[in-house]
Amino acid sequence: MKPADTRPRAASARPSAGHRAANRVVDILELLAASRDGMALREVSAQLEAPKSSLLPLLRALTARGYLEQTRTGAYRLGPRVLELGDATSGHRELADVARPTLVDLSRRTGETVFLGMLAADGVSVVFVDKVESEQIIRYSAGVGDRRPLHATSTGKAILAFLPAEQREALLGTLPLSRHTERTVTSLGTLRGSLDDVRRTGVCVSLDELVRGASGVAAPIFDRHGRVAGACTIGGPTDRVRPRLRQLAAEVKDAARAISSLLGHRPHEDRRPAGRTS
Repeated sequence: MKPADTRPRAASARPSAGHRAANRVVDILELLAASRDGMALREVSAQLEAPKSSLLPLLRALTARGYLEQTRTGAYRLGPRVLELGDATSGHRELADVARPTLVDLSRRTGETVFLGMLAADGVSVVFVDKVESEQIIRYSAGVGDRRPLHATSTGKAILAFLPAEQREALLGTLPLSRHTERTVTSLGTLRGSLDDVRRTGVCVSLDELVRGASGVAAPIFDRHGRVAGACTIGGPTDRVRPRLRQLAAEVKDAARAISSLLGHRPHEDRRPAGRTS
């Protein structure tokens, strides 16, 4: 009896067309990342030992999405989208690392789940980049990496309110103001008024706007340049949050200020009259 043939099958050893294309995209990005001045199609073809006819559609697609760009000579080099992704990843890690001790302390003091949120890449939602979960049996629960709509959450509105006016207005023009509960804000005028209140008070309260029975209180976090970097949020059942709104608002604002300070934010610098240099 012949022993079983344990050699890998030829078909399984060969990558599928989809895998080949994915690998080729990575090859292109890695190659151009190592090139200071960019590379022409023929150079990419020679380096990767791949036909120009198969590379050109990939180069064009990457350029259209902003991951590559072409110089005046027609050479390809890394585009702004690649740099944005790198900055976003670095920013997520820095903010989460800096904020973690404050989040833990805030959850301990309030007894509720605490979240750290940032504006997601899609521009219409926030993404949770860290959380400290409450030990209560009934608690607000969501995962790191989960996304929530900007207009229906305290986290989203706390960030949206403090974006530069031009960016904020551009986002407001594209937001799908979907209704999630009877308390969800679906009017652009009402949302603008809500954002004015957030800028005035420095805190955002959302009661039953996304899910009935769940509420949040959030405050913005600023970086050393005075730009909104994210938001710190206390989330919990509405029947526990509503009676303690004043206390929770004060707690989350203090936590957000502490995290902002750790990022190098100095509030007094934002209030300097224009034209002063010292």
